[in-house]
Amino acid sequence: MSKITVLSVDDSALMRQLMTEIVNSQPDMEMIATAPDPLVARELIKQFNPMVLTLDVEMPRMDGLEFLEKLMRLRPMPVIMVSSLTGNGSEVTLKALELGAVDFVTKPQLGLRDGMLAYCQTIAEKIRVAARARLQKPARTRPAGVLAATPILSSEKLIAIGASTGGTEAIRRVLERLPAVSPAILITQHMPPGFTHSFAERLNRLCQITVKEAEDGERVLPGFAYIAPGSLHMELCRSGANYQIHLHERDLVNRHRPSVDVLFNSVARYAGRNAVGVILTGMGSDGAAGLLKMRQANAWTIAQSEATCVVFGMPREAILLDAACDVVDLENISQQMLAHISHGQALRI
Repeated sequence: MSKITVLSVDDSALMRQLMTEIVNSQPDMEMIATAPDPLVARELIKQFNPMVLTLDVEMPRMDGLEFLEKLMRLRPMPVIMVSSLTGNGSEVTLKALELGAVDFVTKPQLGLRDGMLAYCQTIAEKIRVAARARLQKPARTRPAGVLAATPILSSEKLIAIGASTGGTEAIRRVLERLPAVSPAILITQHMPPGFTHSFAERLNRLCQITVKEAEDGERVLPGFAYIAPGSLHMELCRSGANYQIHLHERDLVNRHRPSVDVLFNSVARYAGRNAVGVILTGMGSDGAAGLLKMRQANAWTIAQSEATCVVFGMPREAILLDAACDVVDLENISQQMLAHISHGQALRI
C-alpha cells in the first residue's frame, strides 16, 4: 500500500524539522518536501504532487489565506492548517476552514516534552483523515436564504448538534439559515481552547440568532446557540422549569473534551421528545451512542449524509447503530430541524 505523501509549508525551520520527524516516524506516511513560504511550495506541489499539505497561517512573501484560496481554486487538495493559539490566529484559521482547509492543528510549545507523544499522534491521525477526506467546494459567504419562522416555537424545545472534522463550516451553513426566533441550540464541536470563543464570535456576526461560547450555569434561551468551550464538557441540566448549561472538566470521553456523547446523553435525559439531535461530519464515533439515547428518549435525530460530509465517520457510526431517524444532506438540515421542532409543520424558504 503506497504511503501518504506530505508537503509541509512553514517559515519556521524548527517547525519544518518537527513536522518531518513526526511524519517520517509513521509507517504509512512520508514527508516528501518542505517549503519556507507559499511561493516555494507552489513549485514543490507541481514537482511532487503531495497527497496532503500542512500550511502555516502567517508567512512571508504570501499570506497563508491568499495561498490557500488560490490553491483550492486552481489545484484543490487536502490542507491542514498549522496555527498558533492566539485570538488573531484562531480567527484566521476559521477563515481558512471556510476557504476549504480540511482541518487544523495548533503549534506545540517547542521545548516541552510533556504531551509531545500525544501531539505527534494527533498530527498523524489528522493527516490520515485528510488523505481520505471528501473535498467540499467552499460555500458562499451568504446563506441561500433564511428560513421563515413558524408561528409557535416553545421555549421548552431545543436542538443539540455535534461535529468534528469539517464541522465548523457545516455548523455555519446550518445556523446561517435559521431565523432569529429559533429554539435554543447546544453545540459541541471538537476544538481546542482558544478557538471556540473566536468560532462563536464569527458565527454571531453571520447569523440572525445570537451565538456565544457557553458559560457554566447560564439559562438556555430560545434564539441563542451555545458553543461548548474547548477542553470543557457541556451538559444540559434543569433548574426548576428552566434549562441550564453545566460545564465541567471530567475525564475525556471517546478521547475528547468536549464530547458530543456527553451533550447528547444529557439532552436525552432532560429534554427527551422536546429535542432534535443532529450529528454532522467528523472522524471517529463520538456522538453515535448519545444520538441513540436521544432517539430512545423519543427525540427526532438526524445524521448528515455521506455525500455532503468531509469525513463520514461520526454520522456513519450513528447510522450503523440505528440512532438516526433520518439521513439528510447538509443544505436541508436547517429546514428539517425546524420542521420536527414544530411537529412536522412545513416550512418555506
